[in-house]
Amino acid sequence: MSSITRLLQIMARLRDPQRGCPWDLEQTFRTIAPYTIEESYEVADAIERDDLAALRGELGDLLFQVVFHAQLASEQAAFGFDDVVAAICDKLERRHPHVFGAARIDNAAAQTVAWEEQKRLERERAGASVLDDVPLALPALTRANKLGKRAALVGFEWPDVSGALDKLDEELGELRNEVAAGAGEAHVANELGDVLFCVVNICRYLKIDPETALRGANAKFERRFGYVERRLREQGRSPTEATLEEMDKLWDEGKTREK
Repeated sequence: MSSITRLLQIMARLRDPQRGCPWDLEQTFRTIAPYTIEESYEVADAIERDDLAALRGELGDLLFQVVFHAQLASEQAAFGFDDVVAAICDKLERRHPHVFGAARIDNAAAQTVAWEEQKRLERERAGASVLDDVPLALPALTRANKLGKRAALVGFEWPDVSGALDKLDEELGELRNEVAAGAGEAHVANELGDVLFCVVNICRYLKIDPETALRGANAKFERRFGYVERRLREQGRSPTEATLEEMDKLWDEGKTREK
């Protein structure tokens, strides 16, 4: 018996109305979806830590999520696991005509362009908007990046990054004005959203993934604030017993030591 057949049988047993697991039997697409997202992040975390042993386990957890959703769909006579596999096989062959057909593509950059063009043509044939099917459940930074890329496919972008940087300056000015005027939370949040969207656009021009950049900034903040805490502990104090000026000085000290 293959491993995937065994997994499918385990999943079916877990959902068996008479002999299954009570928790698994209560689940629906909606209740399982958060776990699917969580497992995806755990895969990314294992990769970030370069932990291949953990990655093997996390990929298994993610595969189980796919099998779980396929089982739920099968019970509704919508589709099964084999249909999921067939659909991705068909898509991969369709979107790689240079591998499975007669098209010629010489490098990864050209393949990326061809892939996006194929997707655009598929949406166009279906009468869909350029921005259709960008999942609402994506992290906001990732979704903003995808929206910007989609719009750029039809020429809705500045010629270079300077336009995006100028737009950021403009949006920062509007944010300052709203804050100075004592605008309500909704107005300030609206301007902050524009600023963040501009920053994501700048990342796109510079070919930097915004989620990766922000994860790096998060790690840097944790590392430097941890240094502040350690130095204060050496002095027999905690952050609540130090002034902002003292903590800022230690922050700069830690920053200098890193360099």
